Amino acid sequence: MSVPRPAEEAEEQRGEEILAVFDTAFGALLAADPAAFRVKYRKMAASAFAFYRGTACLFYSDLAGGRNGAAEPFVDERTGRVWIHGDLHAENFGTYMDANGRLVFNVNDFDEAYIGPFTWDLKRFAASLALIGYTKALGDEQITELVEIYAGAYRERIHALATGAKDDEVPPFTLDTAEGPLLAALRSARSRTRFALLDSMTEIREYERRFTPGGGAIELDAATRYKILAAFDGYLETLPESSLARPDSYRVKDVVGRRGVGIGSAGLPSYNILLEGNSDALENDVVIYLKQAGTPAVSRHLGHGAVGDYFQHEGHRTVISQRALQAHADPWLGWTELDGAGQLVAEVSPYAVDLDWSDLDDPEEIVAVVADLGRATATMHAAADDESGHSLVPFSTERAIDAAIAADEEGFGALLVEFAHTYGARARADHQIFVDLFRNGRLS
Repeated sequence: MSVPRPAEEAEEQRGEEILAVFDTAFGALLAADPAAFRVKYRKMAASAFAFYRGTACLFYSDLAGGRNGAAEPFVDERTGRVWIHGDLHAENFGTYMDANGRLVFNVNDFDEAYIGPFTWDLKRFAASLALIGYTKALGDEQITELVEIYAGAYRERIHALATGAKDDEVPPFTLDTAEGPLLAALRSARSRTRFALLDSMTEIREYERRFTPGGGAIELDAATRYKILAAFDGYLETLPESSLARPDSYRVKDVVGRRGVGIGSAGLPSYNILLEGNSDALENDVVIYLKQAGTPAVSRHLGHGAVGDYFQHEGHRTVISQRALQAHADPWLGWTELDGAGQLVAEVSPYAVDLDWSDLDDPEEIVAVVADLGRATATMHAAADDESGHSLVPFSTERAIDAAIAADEEGFGALLVEFAHTYGARARADHQIFVDLFRNGRLS
């Protein structure tokens, strides 16, 4: 009989840690929908980055567990209470059509947003950058350079915002201001149409648009449909007055359940609702989705009781967070309740295009993109504070962060570089452990 080696024992222990974290984060959802989690886990098995995307719960467990009561650099009473994205990795950026009808490239997917240390967002992004760099066979020095560029661009933009930069000095990324892959994403979004989206999901029957049966659509029984419509009425009460200019826009034409949600939403019930839109013309119909909102991974490791008490439920938290972090957010964005659970409601937008890293291989182009993402991150962190009317963060976040970084300019970039390499390696090793656990039936 062979004696386990220290490395094998460490892997075994780490495997048990991963299983424990997954049980806390996913246990109830997995029990409710095992098939959805088999799909989720198989997607996560595809690469270390896909694994990292699906395991914010593990990331924050590690991050919080590693503190051991010690103060974290750059985090104080204010910078530890910033509205953060919660799952800021390199693929959570893309385009959206804002409430003013303008296409914008920015951070997206706010399901994990919460109040916490601003550095946690930056560390999560930096580690994701190390993982992407590894898949593109970039050397450690190149990855170091990318993280330093991200940190530098973030710091530069935060300082500009803290010192009163005018809007034209820190413009958003639009068709007029973006360059390179960001501009390509915006142009791709502009080429899309609502009609094409509707054509992929619906059909005309008896002079009215309905969802097409089959595919990802699930027909609902009368009782479920009634509950969805009641929840929809509650959703209408959460919309800003500006969104309700034409009440007929919210006439419901059809409702279906849906399959095929992303890695982060496995096991969460969701529905699509077809609405009249801003005119009687069939090509202007709108599809919105209603999705049960989950508990943000970061919230399990922060003791802000007042923050948790502020939100009615997780759907309310997700929407308030997105409105705080994203300027001129989706006018269809709202929340409601269904069977006692908080729900997020938003448009299924034809204009949402994610940043595509698959063709991003030129080092100079990657450098430019990473710098822009650093600027976008800083703008997001500065958006939700005392000036935007959010009582949870009653101070200027950009000035607080600027002051914290100014105390140790060199240490700021060094912190993110070290974390990127260390946790990137940890995630790659965890991915292999996860694959072995999955293959051997330990995750079902």
